[in-house]
Amino acid sequence: MLKLLPKIRRPIRCYAAVLAPRSDSFAKIMQTDLMAFENFLGKEGVKKDDISNHTTDWTGQFKGHGSVVLYPKNTEEVSAILAYCMKNKIAVVPQGGNTGLVGGSIPVHDEVVLSMNKINKLFSFDDTMGILQCDAGFILEELDNKLSKLGYMMPFDLGAKGSCQIGGNIATCAGGIRLIRYGSLHAHLLGLTVVLPDEQGSVVHLGSKIRKDNTSLHTPHLFLGSEGQLGVITNVTMTAVPRPKSVQSAMLGVESFKKCCEVLKLAKSRLSEVLSSFEFLDEAIMECLKTNLNLHPVLNASSIPFSILVETSGSNEDHDMEKMSAFLDECLSKKLIVDGVLAGSSADATKMWQLRESAPLAVTRDGYVYKHDVSLPLEHYYELTNVMKERCGDLAKRVVTYGHLGDGNTHLNITSSKQNEDLEKLMYPFLYEWVVAHGGSISAEHGIGQLKLPYSNLGKESEERLLTKKLKKIFDPNGILNPYKMI
Repeated sequence: MLKLLPKIRRPIRCYAAVLAPRSDSFAKIMQTDLMAFENFLGKEGVKKDDISNHTTDWTGQFKGHGSVVLYPKNTEEVSAILAYCMKNKIAVVPQGGNTGLVGGSIPVHDEVVLSMNKINKLFSFDDTMGILQCDAGFILEELDNKLSKLGYMMPFDLGAKGSCQIGGNIATCAGGIRLIRYGSLHAHLLGLTVVLPDEQGSVVHLGSKIRKDNTSLHTPHLFLGSEGQLGVITNVTMTAVPRPKSVQSAMLGVESFKKCCEVLKLAKSRLSEVLSSFEFLDEAIMECLKTNLNLHPVLNASSIPFSILVETSGSNEDHDMEKMSAFLDECLSKKLIVDGVLAGSSADATKMWQLRESAPLAVTRDGYVYKHDVSLPLEHYYELTNVMKERCGDLAKRVVTYGHLGDGNTHLNITSSKQNEDLEKLMYPFLYEWVVAHGGSISAEHGIGQLKLPYSNLGKESEERLLTKKLKKIFDPNGILNPYKMI
């Protein structure tokens, strides 16, 4: 059982998160500070009133108390801000699209919010080598649309693509539905421009603009998943991938989780180079989609314990459709699936993907939702769901699971009509301890932020945690960046 820090207060989303008291080592914002910020950015770049969209997360479950929001337009202005804040010991929260689920981009006390919204001018793309260089404030969907005109796309796709920013994606090491095909962001990041919170507001250019550079430590990767703890990312260099000319989607009905894993194994073998997504939905989330959003299953069978959404991406439609059809036939002949349908049009595919992409919204309609983002070896992937169903009993309205089965990432959601402390006591820290005891990670792609800080030691050796604290001290000697979170 974990022992939490004393003198903690609970935030709006109190079922796991705990908030440390304000540190006296940080200065409070004074009028002289506001004048300095206006000198760096102009009056239009400093906002004190009506800033709730920057101090509340998109779910409304994390609400902070930031003192001011700053809108720099370039790396130089970020440098001036961080140098000033370091010298005056003013805490800063870097913020991208504010689409996270763990409270990582929300101020806790009176920190300055450093918004990247206006750093979105520089964009260049080498369409021969497939190398993208862009400002950190670009929205993911905007980048994808720009690349589409050049025959490329971003190598990851997220439900929040219409509002999340590439800098935030790097800082959280975003995952998404294409990881099984293109790998994580570690496979694509080449270089970063980062501003450090030192006395000079040092601007460092890490990595390079070429695919192969083995002349130094791969320092850009320190910032993947760093959650704004080490520096502020202002520019990103990474690879994009060719946009497929053929995309095939199929929905499969499976009667046992064991057979879901067998289908995955067969998909990797038979679809191999074109397999791009392998998504999972259990019967409980399908019922939730139907009840809460009036979205109906695409399969005809009356009761299907598990649904699998398979997608392939390639360059030859006839070849890809033939492979997908043969795969479905083999699944049926081996009795791995009880039903299956191949999308015959883009409208059919959209209907399938609407089910998967609407799952996060559907659970919120139950009243209150306890969201989880963990990864597990496949033999324990759905075991966690069954364990939590039994443990929560009638206190939970629903226990549902959807997620990225292809990479072991499960999004277990437990709902109730309202926030329930008795239910929370049953869940935490039991759930996270169970995950670690079964070889998993308490955060697959959402990060630690405020929400999982009390449990961040789980599954990590004490030496590794000490090393991260030492790195934090090197990059951020006064600890002004994103305090009260992650490290």
